[in-house]
Amino acid sequence: VQLVESGGGLVQAGGSLRLSCAASGNIFSINGMGWYRQAPGKQRELVAGITSGGGSTNYADSVKGRFTISRDSTKNTMYLQMNRLKAEDTAVYYCNADDGYGMEYWGKGTLVTVSS
Repeated sequence: VQLVESGGGLVQAGGSLRLSCAASGNIFSINGMGWYRQAPGKQRELVAGITSGGGSTNYADSVKGRFTISRDSTKNTMYLQMNRLKAEDTAVYYCNADDGYGMEYWGKGTLVTVSS
């Protein structure tokens, strides 16, 4: 499984961005997916997760009500809509997928910079 993120960039505080994660390869092995982020000097953290059918989602407390995760199985793509961005959202955002049996896959990341 290969994961490629896109959509990062520079945005002013209060603005919006939509990240995309395109999956290819053995996509039928993918179970859950999620977005993680890593800010400079900090550990990587889970931002949002979504189950295989998209029926269940979970969010970090810091992004609840501002970010929305979704996935389009017809396009093999997962999204993260980020609204009301804050300076503390600045980080490299990574796409993650798992096969439900312990195997995980990661994208290379996309940088989001929020200017205050």
